[in-house]
Amino acid sequence: MTMLEGMTSIDLGSSPMQETTGDIMSADELIETPEERYERLLQRAQVEDLNEVSGIGCLYQSGVDRLGRPVIVFCGKWFPAQSIDLEKALLYLIKLLDPIVKGDYVIAYFHTLTSTNNYPSLHWLREVYSVLPYKYKKNLKAFYIVHPTFWTKMMTWWFTTFMAPAIKAKVHSLPGVEHLYSAITKDQLEIPAYITEYDMATNGLHYFNPVPTAS
Repeated sequence: MTMLEGMTSIDLGSSPMQETTGDIMSADELIETPEERYERLLQRAQVEDLNEVSGIGCLYQSGVDRLGRPVIVFCGKWFPAQSIDLEKALLYLIKLLDPIVKGDYVIAYFHTLTSTNNYPSLHWLREVYSVLPYKYKKNLKAFYIVHPTFWTKMMTWWFTTFMAPAIKAKVHSLPGVEHLYSAITKDQLEIPAYITEYDMATNGLHYFNPVPTAS
């Protein structure tokens, strides 16, 4: 539900079956600051054609939580980590989130029915985390992981302990969708049918009585 200071290229790492594409670094890019690097990526994100990523539908905004904060949904099953252009995936992430992260926001990551084909490399996740400026971490108020597996829990622990300790306390693993309703009302959460179908098959109906929280 990760997403080296001093690095200057968009070296997004590689998935087991794919090397990411990137521009050859110019002399200016070799000495750019992290802020300049992000601004360069933001400019690219605003002008480049990212339809091949946006059309997948794995990342989008879905309403707001009970405190009025935008909810970003990420559906792991729909992220083709082994075949997608990871550089464009980063650009789309920036294009979508940049106007949102100026204020508080939350992320709901659905690990439902994902497979190894959906897992990006830890190197790429670390690079994404380092590229995104402080406002992304500071204004992220909660990161919900729904339907986690043992693998997800272990990787989340490892990543938030050694790579992203700033967000460790914001990560919450939830066994079912209804647990989200304590923080996000049902009418504000738009998710694919396969997630709710899996949730009902696994957890049954009305298995949790949500109590509104301010997390």
